[in-house]
Amino acid sequence: MEGSSTKQYLEGLNAAQRAAVEATDGPVMIIAGPGSGKTRVLTFRVAHLINNGVDPFRILALTFTNKAAREMRERIEKIVGNEAKNLWMGTFHSIFARILRYEAHRLNYPSNFTIYDTQDSKSLIKKIVKEMGVNEKLYKPNIVLNRISSAKNSLINAEAYAGIPELTSEDESSGRPKMAQIYREYARRCFLSGAMDFDDLLLKMHQLLDQFPDVLHKYQTRYSHVMIDEFQDTNHAQYQIVKLLSAVHENVCVVGDDAQSIYGFRGATIQNILNLNKDYPDLRTFKLEQNYRSTKHIVEAANEIIKFNKNQHAKTIWTDNHPGEKLKVVRNASDNEEGAWVAAQIFEYKMQHHIRNNDFAILYRTNAQSRAMEEALRRKNIPYRIYGGLSFYQRKEVKDMLAYLRLVVNPNDEEALRRVINFPTRGIGNASIERVTVWAKENECALWDIVANIDHFPLGTRPKNAIRDFVVKIKSFQAMQDRMDAFELAEHIAKSTGLQALLYNDKSVEGVNRFDNYQELLNSIKEFSVNDQVVEGLEDTDDRGLGAYLQSVSLLTDADNENPSADQVKLMTIHAAKGLEFEVVFVGGMEENLFPSVLSTYSREDLEEERRLFYVAVTRAKRQLYLTYATTRYKFGDLIYPEPSRFLEEIPDGSKELIGIQPQRVVEKEPKFSGLKVHKKVPERKLPQKLNIDNFEPSNVNELAVGHQVMHQRFGDGKIIGLEGEASKKMATVFFKNHGNKKLLLKFAKLMIID
Repeated sequence: MEGSSTKQYLEGLNAAQRAAVEATDGPVMIIAGPGSGKTRVLTFRVAHLINNGVDPFRILALTFTNKAAREMRERIEKIVGNEAKNLWMGTFHSIFARILRYEAHRLNYPSNFTIYDTQDSKSLIKKIVKEMGVNEKLYKPNIVLNRISSAKNSLINAEAYAGIPELTSEDESSGRPKMAQIYREYARRCFLSGAMDFDDLLLKMHQLLDQFPDVLHKYQTRYSHVMIDEFQDTNHAQYQIVKLLSAVHENVCVVGDDAQSIYGFRGATIQNILNLNKDYPDLRTFKLEQNYRSTKHIVEAANEIIKFNKNQHAKTIWTDNHPGEKLKVVRNASDNEEGAWVAAQIFEYKMQHHIRNNDFAILYRTNAQSRAMEEALRRKNIPYRIYGGLSFYQRKEVKDMLAYLRLVVNPNDEEALRRVINFPTRGIGNASIERVTVWAKENECALWDIVANIDHFPLGTRPKNAIRDFVVKIKSFQAMQDRMDAFELAEHIAKSTGLQALLYNDKSVEGVNRFDNYQELLNSIKEFSVNDQVVEGLEDTDDRGLGAYLQSVSLLTDADNENPSADQVKLMTIHAAKGLEFEVVFVGGMEENLFPSVLSTYSREDLEEERRLFYVAVTRAKRQLYLTYATTRYKFGDLIYPEPSRFLEEIPDGSKELIGIQPQRVVEKEPKFSGLKVHKKVPERKLPQKLNIDNFEPSNVNELAVGHQVMHQRFGDGKIIGLEGEASKKMATVFFKNHGNKKLLLKFAKLMIID
């Protein structure tokens, strides 16, 4: 579209937004504050490129959720029409999976490779650990997988890992010297299964570009413009791939906000956005600082909070919105009282302002905090939904059905084969499966190669016949792929294997729910089969077969499964709330060692990430923000007395109102009741002042002794009056002038000797 329509959409932008949209050539960074119209700018920038003659096939736009990509594509389509369908737009993982399927033969993978989810990976790791005979408590699947994931996101493959002394010495000191060996076996088994996990989609993509110059040249010349959304959330691998792809034209545009970088624990590297100008000296930076979302009090509070961070791009968010209500800081006697207060406030607020349940969000630092909130909401009959719970596609009955479908598409998929070879039960016991596994390992082949040739191996008649029948059935399903669409084949598989009958015949409440989930899965396959909408990662194909369906499902993120129209209060961690907005937000557990987390107070980098997380929480609110804390809370079965979070003190007094915090009162006279002695009331403690930690250097734990005068980052000056325990369980009792006695586990609580 040219002419007036082009001018019309540009005129809808403010000056900063328009400048960013029109900067179409060379390296560009757009720092987009919360509520500043980031998606609008991204959308219009892509449309502007197309309207100025850039072929949409040559535009690569990378996001972190399919939902974001889908919304952007729909908006772009309203401006440029069907040309939007030709964009290479999707998540990092969906776009890279698409390229890897085209180029899989280069890496000796099948084009129909399976994508393992976290559950598949943990299951495989658990089997490897058991086979190796190492301590299963030390090598827990989530610990091993996190270690492997971290390596892959740093572009360290299994072969390289064993040759890096820093990594192997860390494993030795943590009591896990076999980590490199497990990583190597995990990578080998994934390769034999024709499978990649999510991190492999990054690692293998980089390997493809790094090792095959002709492939690199192909995609460098294909994409004339590269755009990355939420750039502050990229890890090392993602950034290196982007650099390679954009090296020829250098028309790279990154959009993000360093103040909202909160995924360091997943490998995200804030330095990518802070130091981008080092790789691109000609970088032009645009700052979107006008907030259209929140009230002035919320925006001003957020500005003051984030100023406490040193490591950031300087900016000042502002708004023309109404001042609104001050932030409410609410003190409660316990976590249960906190939940009851929040539920009562939601009920009352709804009555006064006539807004819906889905206009409210309750955010918290850890999932465990949801219990008290849930109980209180149930007592008030307020409908709610917890985000980040068990995904639909992780339910057992759904995973079982998907495993059959995966096996039909890729028979080498070991995890799928193990899951269904004896489900429903067909007389193949665990002993037989383990023998087959041993033979596969001895022959260095896939599990399927053994079961497909089971007649050549010594096995009992009954299990051998059952395995033979199972193989025949799977091969018959494979033969049907060319003449059936995904839905027809899935329905036939469910009936032929007895899976549908097994689920239907269970009439318990749980059984009925499982059958409903199975039906819903079939519905999703049917919708995929007949729908002509663009599917992320499959934009340039009309393939509606089983393999295409499985790829689309494997690349779904949690955000893609939500129903935004459901009228329910939303409960979620602050991490899960990023990118969302609500009329009214409650942030619970604003207590020291909970938020900020106790593990995040030992370094400036970690503390600053916690503060960015608080900044994200604050800026989710449009109309009203409540920050609640409890003065008592149970932790690991013990009653603790937490201090209010230091972050509460960082909110300027002019932007907050204290609720439940009474003025200081002292009982001057004792009532004249015979036989009773009434102690003077202790003055109510104010919110603690923030201490300067710039010059704080903790002393060696072994140097601490009873009688030492010490400094604590939070509690200030104190004196050690007792020591007990040994090694990692060593504890100190410290009397602090302003806080009384505190019992501190020295493993976590750092003390500096001052006398």
